[in-house]
Amino acid sequence: MTSPPAPDPAHDEAHGGGLGARLNWLRAAVLGANDGVVSTAGLVVGVAGATESRAALLTAGLSGLLAGSMSMAAGEYVSVSSQRDSEKAALAQEKRELRERPEAELDELTGLLAARGLSPDVAREAAEQLTARDALRAHARVELGIDPDALTNPWHAAGASFLAFTVGALLPLLAIVLPPASARLWVTVLSVLAALTFTGWWSARLGSAPTGPAILRNAAGGALAMAVTYGAGSLLGAAGV
Repeated sequence: MTSPPAPDPAHDEAHGGGLGARLNWLRAAVLGANDGVVSTAGLVVGVAGATESRAALLTAGLSGLLAGSMSMAAGEYVSVSSQRDSEKAALAQEKRELRERPEAELDELTGLLAARGLSPDVAREAAEQLTARDALRAHARVELGIDPDALTNPWHAAGASFLAFTVGALLPLLAIVLPPASARLWVTVLSVLAALTFTGWWSARLGSAPTGPAILRNAAGGALAMAVTYGAGSLLGAAGV
């Protein structure tokens, strides 16, 4: 069998890493929207258990939407900033090692390529060619799994989380304030369950997992959250709190 050309290992690594990154972003968007649906639905349904005031429901829903979306964005910014700092530190260390002990790094790259199935001779040749082309990029992709040209961006992550949560939160907010008082609770519950069914199905598809259990968990969790908050709101409303 003909051995693969030398550049292929790094190319495959970058391609797989790019696909994985895109799937992670899409999965994070789905989960962010799901959080927006559940948390806002729980909030507005709880308030609906205590009062029928449209103004109170709108105020509570908007407050929950803004607080939740800002919290998600801030948390994602901090998390991804830490990840980016770690990636930059790892690249700096790799650059220093390449400068101080290039032969040892070449041997290390050869071993990594051989561990992926290349014969020792082909692995050595591939390592030499990759090192001659761009040693830091080769080690970053093969050894660290990092693309130096596509480091994580905390601002993109924060914006995506903010948008995903906001989109998810708008559904229960609109469902609770637009219909007449006699129908708003059931419209909200049915709308939320439909949205959770979709996000459960889609998150399972992204992870190549069975869709049935994911949908059931998602819908059951949302239903439980709304039942608990509605019960609490009803008790507080009956008590005149």
